[in-house]
Amino acid sequence: MAEVKRVYKFGAGQTEGKAGMRNELGGKGANLAEMSLLGMPVPPGFTITTTTCNEYYTLGRDRVLSLLEADVRSAIAFIEGEMGAKFGDRENPLLVSVRSGARASMPGMMDTILNLGLNDEAVLGLAKRTGNPRFAWDSYRRFVQMYGDVVLGMKPESKEDIDPFEEIIEERKRAKGITSDTEFTAEDLQELVVRFKKAVKDRTGRDFPTEAMEQLWGAVLAVFGSWMNDRAKLYRRLNKIPEEWGTAVNVQAMVFGNMGDTSATGVAFTRDAATGERLFNGEFLVNAQGEDVVAGIRTPQPITIEGSRRWAKLKGVDEATRKKVAPSLQEVMPKVFEELDAIEHRLENHYHDMQDIEFTVQDGRLWMLQTRSGKRTGKAMVKMAMDMLAEGLIDEKTAVERVEPEKLDELLHPVFEKAALSKAKTIALGLPASPGAASGRIVFFAEQAEEWAEKGEKVILVRLETSPEDLRGMHAAQGILTARGGMTSHAAVVARGMGKCCVSGAAGIEVDYSKRELKVSGGLYKEGDWISLDGSTGKVYEGQIATSDAEMDADFAHLMELADKYAKLEVHTNADTPRDSKVARRFGATGIGLCRTEHMFFEGDRIKAMREMILAHDLKGRQAALAKLLPMQREDFEGIFEAMAGLPVTVRLLDPPLHEFLPKVESQIQEVAANSGVTVEALKARIEGLSEVNPMLGFRGCRLGIVYPEITEMQTRAIIEAALKLKKKGIEAKPEIMIPLTGILKEFQNQRAVVLRTAEEVFREYKDRVNFKVGTMIEIPRATLIADQIAQEADFFSFGTNDLTQMTFGFSRDDIGKFLPYYLEQGILKVDPFRSIDPEGVLELMKTGVTKGRGAKKSLTIGICGEHGGDPTSVGYCHELGMDYVSCSPFRVPIARLAAAQAAIR
Repeated sequence: MAEVKRVYKFGAGQTEGKAGMRNELGGKGANLAEMSLLGMPVPPGFTITTTTCNEYYTLGRDRVLSLLEADVRSAIAFIEGEMGAKFGDRENPLLVSVRSGARASMPGMMDTILNLGLNDEAVLGLAKRTGNPRFAWDSYRRFVQMYGDVVLGMKPESKEDIDPFEEIIEERKRAKGITSDTEFTAEDLQELVVRFKKAVKDRTGRDFPTEAMEQLWGAVLAVFGSWMNDRAKLYRRLNKIPEEWGTAVNVQAMVFGNMGDTSATGVAFTRDAATGERLFNGEFLVNAQGEDVVAGIRTPQPITIEGSRRWAKLKGVDEATRKKVAPSLQEVMPKVFEELDAIEHRLENHYHDMQDIEFTVQDGRLWMLQTRSGKRTGKAMVKMAMDMLAEGLIDEKTAVERVEPEKLDELLHPVFEKAALSKAKTIALGLPASPGAASGRIVFFAEQAEEWAEKGEKVILVRLETSPEDLRGMHAAQGILTARGGMTSHAAVVARGMGKCCVSGAAGIEVDYSKRELKVSGGLYKEGDWISLDGSTGKVYEGQIATSDAEMDADFAHLMELADKYAKLEVHTNADTPRDSKVARRFGATGIGLCRTEHMFFEGDRIKAMREMILAHDLKGRQAALAKLLPMQREDFEGIFEAMAGLPVTVRLLDPPLHEFLPKVESQIQEVAANSGVTVEALKARIEGLSEVNPMLGFRGCRLGIVYPEITEMQTRAIIEAALKLKKKGIEAKPEIMIPLTGILKEFQNQRAVVLRTAEEVFREYKDRVNFKVGTMIEIPRATLIADQIAQEADFFSFGTNDLTQMTFGFSRDDIGKFLPYYLEQGILKVDPFRSIDPEGVLELMKTGVTKGRGAKKSLTIGICGEHGGDPTSVGYCHELGMDYVSCSPFRVPIARLAAAQAAIR
């Protein structure tokens, strides 16, 4: 068996890795190796592989140390030779940094240690060799503090706990009467080291380690351990980074930016990460180490003269003041800047992407510490991709792949202004049910939301959970917050369709309708109080936060053109109104994959007629009520068909349980009873009679049409008549009638027969015809298993993955929020199955349905209309299954279009 290589050296003298080894060396290690191969000034070092990290968790600490011992000592000797210094030596000590480096960038999530190798003797040697005692003791102080925090467990567990090291620093400042760390003398820093080490002894019962190799092993194991710290696990979960990837460890010779005014450290970007502008930009600090730039201890200075002048304009200062207060690196160290500028151009051209680089200047000499593809906003991501395409740096396919589909949300929805958000107080955390940012005054009832909105007030509708009765209020509100419900709850689905910000299932909030109060941990908010919602993160903030509107420009349009060029899947939309249909078509939808007719019954007099139908005691009464609904539905369909002229529109027949249309509040019950001519007691008895123990598995879907075929007849008539009326106007309608919740072949046959019979009646009456299709929604596991039978009579299948997921897992999609966070935290589930299709269960059922369906009828059109239709991963699955289209809410259409293109390219 071949020997497993766990340690890879990099540096001018010998480099064993390269950029393509990202999986083994992590992003940082691979790029350090690549820069070394390119001949750039990289301090020598070595990388311990990500595989070794996984071995640490499977084989244990001692076994991993024994496997690494010889290779690490050999690699240390290599660095010693390159730097002309000795690890652990008293006179000429080699110092190293120890940093993490996963294959996916996880900035700030794991731990770093600098200046490793110092002890009470080595610090004296460093002071003598450099002639700078203050620098030597400052480096030692930093090392003891970082090592104590990361390796020895001195770091506070929460922000409220006192940091023992910071407490000692503040005490020393007070004693000296100074306000800044930079005012400490060498003697002060030496005293801090003594007190730091005593704090370590007092807290841990152990002396601070003085032997260099002991320090190194402690640091390496601490970096491996940091892969499983809470913030790293949370970051991985949010960014869908697999736990099994592990992290590499990078050990690198220290170079020092804190050796005086000819030294510096900085971070830079080859393009503007916020706007995408082709502008080299960044920040640096003279006489500082790397953590000083990101820690905010001192105010950094811009790298370029242009950046410095922009800063001055923003601050309103003149040129003379700018040169004095914030001179650029270009001005302070022109030769260093010239070399850095040449390197950044070379790096971007080499990687064909915007680079985020870290550098140090030691005594006027530039050293490159890191390069990686920089994180960027959605707007910048699109602009950079289109600009680099125009520059010939990348091709069309790369440009399409370069943009993360989810990042397009930032271009489609309002976002909070960063400056305002940084000062905001988070009061609750829920599920990020519908993206965007919204601020408004708290209201608790839909009617109230409408009333306040009509007066010009911005409102946030706060509910325990929403129902179809809340639609008008949801439409009037800036955003929706619910205490219950998951990612496919009513609030979530409807909000996404409207393009409204929504946070659902917010744990720890209590809604008291009677007192019109919202209680959160440690706070009480009343009707009219301002709160803000971030539907992209699930965070709820106190007060009003400024937002900025989304912007779509020519770059966005060009990206969408390229996406459509390469995509195989079409993208339809879930839309229930002409307005939503127009929005979706503007975003590029090529049809409607789901029109939920039940949403049409809640406005104005419609709900009255619907309730009249439900409360009727016989067929005659139901038909009379349905006759009132017919022209209303027909008018809706005319508007939708006209908005989507020439494109297919899939209309789902009535699906939800009837009890959802009945009043729940006492005042509404009394009003409906009076309007219906029945007693309150009789109405309550009828409501009770329609209630079900498990309504989602009860009297709904095709079961309604089978028991009450007159409902199917009315809806079919409304659809066909609308299409015929538009035909007379020269507008082509392409209706597709979908039977919901089919699980038995005869269910579909029953309803299909009603639809066909009714359509023929309408054709005879109008003396004209239109083409239409009849298909079904595959959302019951049994339907996937008998798909070959159903396909023989159906024109199309549309997978309703919300219900299919619910029934496959046995999870209530409205109640999953109570336990989902624990499942994700403990790794029982990797992702929310209502956000991304479960590949092991739900996807296998879909494969069965597609294979059997197409096996029985090759011409069968197959799509997906569940909320997964807007999830990029799920879109990829649908492409692999050979589906014809995905359907999603209007504001996710561009995301699905891009995801479809990327699936085809890959």
